Amino acid sequence: MKSRFPNRRQVLRSLVGSSLLLPGLVSHLLAETSADDPLSPKPPLFPAKAQRVIFIFSNGGVSHMDTFDPKPALFAADGKMTGVGGGLSNQQRRLLKPGWAFKPGGTCGTEVSDLFPHLRACMDDVCLIRSMKGNDNEHYQATLGIHTGSFFFSRPGIGSWISYGLGTLNQNLPSFVAISAGSPYAGTQIFNNDFLPAYHQGVRVIPGKEPIANLDRRTNPSSVQELELGLAEALNRRHLNARGHDSELAARIRTFETAFHMQTDAREVFDLSRESDATHALYGMKRGQTDGFGWPCLVARRLVERGVRFVELVDGTSSHNWDQHGDMAEHAQHAKNIDQPIAGLLQDLRQRGMLEDTLVVWTTEFGRTPGVDGEKGRGHHSACFSSWLAGGGAKGGIAFGSTDELGATVAENQVHVHDFHATILHLLGMDHERLTFRHGGRDYRLTDVHGHVVQALLA
Repeated sequence: MKSRFPNRRQVLRSLVGSSLLLPGLVSHLLAETSADDPLSPKPPLFPAKAQRVIFIFSNGGVSHMDTFDPKPALFAADGKMTGVGGGLSNQQRRLLKPGWAFKPGGTCGTEVSDLFPHLRACMDDVCLIRSMKGNDNEHYQATLGIHTGSFFFSRPGIGSWISYGLGTLNQNLPSFVAISAGSPYAGTQIFNNDFLPAYHQGVRVIPGKEPIANLDRRTNPSSVQELELGLAEALNRRHLNARGHDSELAARIRTFETAFHMQTDAREVFDLSRESDATHALYGMKRGQTDGFGWPCLVARRLVERGVRFVELVDGTSSHNWDQHGDMAEHAQHAKNIDQPIAGLLQDLRQRGMLEDTLVVWTTEFGRTPGVDGEKGRGHHSACFSSWLAGGGAKGGIAFGSTDELGATVAENQVHVHDFHATILHLLGMDHERLTFRHGGRDYRLTDVHGHVVQALLA
């Protein structure tokens, strides 16, 4: 029997000759092989306070007692010897007082150091957690843990899990975007889908003149490119359906479609000329500026405004970050880089009525020691550190949990990384125990077999 489908040679002849039959051929194949979109929006398990997330990660280990966790006793104990100065060891080290004074912020009066004067003014919107705890004192493992819930093995990142659980609100843009000028500790693994279907991998954006490489259309006219991609998708889907579902091929098909639409939609997102001078100033930017942290923060607002489900902003790289062993004074330059842009982001979201259902998360991988490491620096310290949430159903204007008088251990209301993740998922309407994926004969989840929702953090 003669096949009703053209062979490869006939298809090529049709393409070369710009056959008028090609549009109909593509439509016919697409109709025959249509499949459900794996990134279509999925309803949450229960009513969600947050619809989207902006996740800000300060790379290198931000000192909690120099930023968000005031320690008057540590000021008084400056220079004394203690056994809690060097990470988790009992080696005697000299205590080091914080380098900046603390003052109350907002009407709530939450104390924040002079490193963050702009953020301090926003504390009525911030749910500050002073009792975070991780499992590892090394950058790679701790960075992996705060993103994936696993401190020692590669697992999907939180952005991929949220994409998997909820899909995207805009079919023309990725569900998960990561804005990173360089490679953080643990590299791009923190944006990786790992064993989740490949649709859920983060799309990396690099601040600058060309945020996404090769975004400009190379083929003219656009109608020819659309037909070519449509035919490729149709044939790929036929191949996929005939051989069972292959997530890598399915993701490739979806990527072609998203990439085509991104040639218009993403270009518009990154065109900050449409923003007013007042908005640029709010983020601490000048018109046309792409360096600094203002550009990622403003682009993040534009992405979530257009339906991107999860945006991660990476502050710092593996070679330039908050890891101050030699001199804590270097924290000042890193804080100045992010203070006004993040505060501007919170204010901008509030002014636009978006903060109510946009969850903004700020965290680092661990804190730093009360004692010196080197001459004037601090060591790694996973026993306690600070993180915060804002908007999206988090209870603003509170400081939850506490550390001891030196900032060495959690004193009350410990929030482990697994609890942190469980709470974020809860605000998005997801149960961390039921958001699972079958892999290698067992069900995996972001929180592994741990974690609980911290109810006190919910508005």
